[in-house]
Amino acid sequence: MCRRSCEGSLRRLGIEAINLYYQHRVDPATPIEETVCALAQLVQEGKIRHIGLSEASPQTLRRAMKIHSITALETECSLWSRDPEDELLATCRELGIGFVAYSPLGRGFLTGQFTRFEDLPADDYRRFSPRFQGENFQKNLDLVRRVEEIAAEKGCKPSQLALAWVLARDKNIVPIPGTKRRKYLEENVAAIDVKLTEEDLRRIGEIFPSGAAAGLRYPEHMMNTVNG
Repeated sequence: MCRRSCEGSLRRLGIEAINLYYQHRVDPATPIEETVCALAQLVQEGKIRHIGLSEASPQTLRRAMKIHSITALETECSLWSRDPEDELLATCRELGIGFVAYSPLGRGFLTGQFTRFEDLPADDYRRFSPRFQGENFQKNLDLVRRVEEIAAEKGCKPSQLALAWVLARDKNIVPIPGTKRRKYLEENVAAIDVKLTEEDLRRIGEIFPSGAAAGLRYPEHMMNTVNG
């Protein structure tokens, strides 16, 4: 499967090698050693240069590293998804694995642009996210409003504060916020200029402690695909 997918990507992209090739989500039916062996073979053949994993647990990372070096781990990390702080970031630091934080803006919630569930388009997948539904929406909105207060004091956007917080977690973190508009792209890049003091981080941590977000980050049937 890895070989077929990789060769298909190379063909469609019209290139000879992919710099960083991820296994997006660990396959629970396939030992990670088997998957990494297949990816390592692609490295030897020059079809990929580096191996990445997504949503892998610390234990899986350690098993994978015994087969071949892992360059990057992509996992959700933001103010409302702080699970990586428990063990994952330390494991990546120990093993020399870069950490790529996806959804660092909480699927847009941390930007402060949403004020009610109806702001989401009718076909938006976030309507099925537990954190955007029912009472969870208002509880999470209340948290974001407090983040907005600190952002105003810092003279930045709440999205920039959220990204600066992620960057402050570890020097090996690379957040990858998504956007469709140049305006927001430029705002996101400018987050590197937002400097958070220890007092700032303490206050943010008090407002948005680990586990504060209301609701699971995915529907329950999808949660078994993360931290595998």
